[in-house]
This record gives sequence, structure tokens and C-alpha cells, in this order.
Amino acid sequence: MAVALIILGAGKGTRMQSDLPKVMHEIGGAPMLVHAIKAGEELEPSRIVVVAGHGADVVEAGALDWNPMTQVVLQEEQLGTAHAVAQAKDILGSFEGNAIVLYGDTPFISAQTLEAMIDARATSDVVVLSFDAEDPATYGRLVMDGDSLERIVEFKDASPQERRISLCNSGVVCADAKVLFELVEAVGNDNASGEYYLTDIVSIARQSGRSAGIVICDEEETMGVNSRAELARAEAIFQNFKRLEAFDNGVTLQAPDTVIFAHDTFIGRDTVVEPNVIFGNGVSVESGARIRAFSHLEGCHVSSGAVVGPYARLRPGAELGENVKVGNFVEIKNAVLETGAKVNHLSYVGDASIGAAANLGAGTITCNYDGVFKHHTDVGARAFIGSNTMLVAPVRVGADAMTASGSVITQDVPDADLAIARAKQDNKTGLGKRLMDKLRAAKAKRSEGK
Repeated sequence: MAVALIILGAGKGTRMQSDLPKVMHEIGGAPMLVHAIKAGEELEPSRIVVVAGHGADVVEAGALDWNPMTQVVLQEEQLGTAHAVAQAKDILGSFEGNAIVLYGDTPFISAQTLEAMIDARATSDVVVLSFDAEDPATYGRLVMDGDSLERIVEFKDASPQERRISLCNSGVVCADAKVLFELVEAVGNDNASGEYYLTDIVSIARQSGRSAGIVICDEEETMGVNSRAELARAEAIFQNFKRLEAFDNGVTLQAPDTVIFAHDTFIGRDTVVEPNVIFGNGVSVESGARIRAFSHLEGCHVSSGAVVGPYARLRPGAELGENVKVGNFVEIKNAVLETGAKVNHLSYVGDASIGAAANLGAGTITCNYDGVFKHHTDVGARAFIGSNTMLVAPVRVGADAMTASGSVITQDVPDADLAIARAKQDNKTGLGKRLMDKLRAAKAKRSEGK
């Protein structure tokens, strides 16, 4: 059966103390909204609808950037969760299939849990995701009759006896789309907050002869983020999950608590990651690589057997072939390094192609930017670039060619040639000592004057 996602993301998030909409705050380098969308995408939904409100233009841009098929609707007034869901009716009113209501500030709901909710629809008209809370606090409580869910009561409206219930409401709901909108239309706002609660659809469903059931997940999955402190806690939970995932995939983390992952980081088995490494968005590392300490990677691909760092930076577009070595204080940007190439220290390689087994000496810089345009540098296979060479792009150094240390290369170097491009050295006899004597005397005179 087809599935539609309705993701609520209209809240301002006052406790965040931010001009940014709450759902656009990031965990693992991606907005919380994207985490919710990603979980739902595992179900291969036919439709994805995001309900936006505060900062709707920012929310819409973020949703479409991740999934261009997302549709965004506006909740102009925030009158409660049922009212928010109702805003999706114009788009999904004729949809045939299950609809799942998710929340843009609840980033950890797993695809497996959502699949369990879909399965539970076989026996229940309405399925609610629940959890046993260690501290129920102000969560809504689930009132059960055996395996059937009778109603959900908000904490503000709960009796003392109902508040003792530990089974809590996550807010995530699954139902046939047409049934969901029918139930939402029947929701009123006669409650302590004067809001239209989505939770009321359970009692309305039961009164109309429909069934309601639950799926129970770990409490951590249902964590909502409403403040900076909760955002930090969510980031810590996410990072711990990614570290455990890395272990399960056969990756060695020498100091796991110091390694930071992004939401889409992929690392192959038998890769070793040393301490204090940061993976930004869009990084993939193949099996058997080594990422040495204090390196920062984003938007790049590292092939098997490559060594990166320590203190290296790989920027977007960096493509490292097998057994490439990128050493300390080297920055690579939008460049391809073919098999066995080496850039071992103190270099910048941008907008370049570096051939197989080429060796770039310390201090090599590709001068790729003229202030307006970026230009390309091409270094051939087995070329040797002498230390402190400036490669002024556009320029090509051929296969098996060499550049002398300290050269400024502005013209192409043919295959197998040696290029020397530096000023002629001129030694002035005795001038070094005479100059230093003069300077020392001037310094001594200045000190006497004080």
C-alpha cells in the first residue's frame, strides 16, 4: 500500500532563542527536518508533505534541497497538531494509502519503527507510536484496554491516576489518509490549552467504532528537541550511534569520543581513524584507508589504502585514488589524485589533476584563482614537483617531468623535462657581514639613547 508522510515543522521553537526555525537546527550536519525525512524515505513514500509556519521560506528551501519532490504547505496560525495535519488535506485529500505523521524536531525515529507501524495497521485503524518513559514528566499518557488503545490524555488534562501511567505518547501516528483527515476534522479545542490536539483522534476513532493500537519503541527514538541544551544532548546521542555503527562495520576508532561524524558519513571496513578527526557532510572512505589525527574531511572520497593526515584538510571535490598519501598541513580542494600520488606536507592543491605516482614536494601550491576565475592545473604521472614550487594555473606539468625547488611555473612543462623558473642567485662578497655589523651598531646606538 502507498505511503504518504506528513511532517510537522511549523513551530518557532522559542526556547531555542534563535531566528532560525527550530526544525532547521542541525544534528550531524543536517537539519533535524532532514533526519525526519530520511527516516520516512526508507518506506519509499509516494508523497512527502512538510507543514511549515515560522520561517516557512527557510524550511521549504531546506526540505526541497534534500528532496525536491517534497511539497510544503503553510500553517499560518499554530493552533495545535491536529490543525497542522489538516493543512495537508488539500494536497493529500484524494491520496489512497497510509499516512504517517512525523515531527521535524524529533530526529531519531527509525525506519524499522515506522515499518512496524505500517505492519500494525493490519489490525488497527489508527496506530500510535508510544514509549515507556523513565520519567513521564509532562508527556501525554496512553490509556489502554488490554492491547487496544482507548484514548490519549494530555498531561494538562490528565487526572492524578492517569498521570501515574508510564506509557507515553510520541505524537507519531499512522492511519489511512482519508480516515486520518476525517478524524482530524472532528477534533475540537475544548481543553486546557485551547488547541486542536492530534491525540484526540484516538478517542474519536473509538467512538466511531474504529480500532486503535500502539507500537512501542525505545524512549531515545522519540526524543524531541526544544532547546539548545536538548540539541547538544541529541548531537551526543547521534554521535554515539554513528560510532557504534562504525564499530559494527569493522572500522577502528582509536579515540572514539573525539571523532565527529556527519549524517551521511560512510567508512569502509578495516579503515583506521585516529583521534580528533572531523567528518563533514558528503564523505566516503573505502576499506583499508587510514585517517590520521586532527584531520578535517568534507565532500570528498578516499580510496582504499590511502593515508590522510595528520592535520590534513580535504575539501569538497577532493578525490583520492588508491594508496594516495596526503600528509600534514596539506589542503586538497576539487582535485583528483590518482593512484599512489603523494603530497606529504605543507601544500595546497586546488582545481587540479595529479597523475599516478606523482610526488609534490613541501610547499607546493597550485595558484588556481586570479581574483575572478578558477583555473586548472594538470600534473602528469610520475612527475616530481620540487619543494616550494608555485604552479600558476592554467598550466600542465607532463609525465615524468620535474620542477626545480623554488620555481614559479607559468608555462607548460613537456613530458620528461626539467623546469627551472627562479631568479639567478648573485652572491655579494662580504656584504652579509658588513650589513649585519651596521645593523647591530645602529641597534646599540638606539639603546644608548634610551
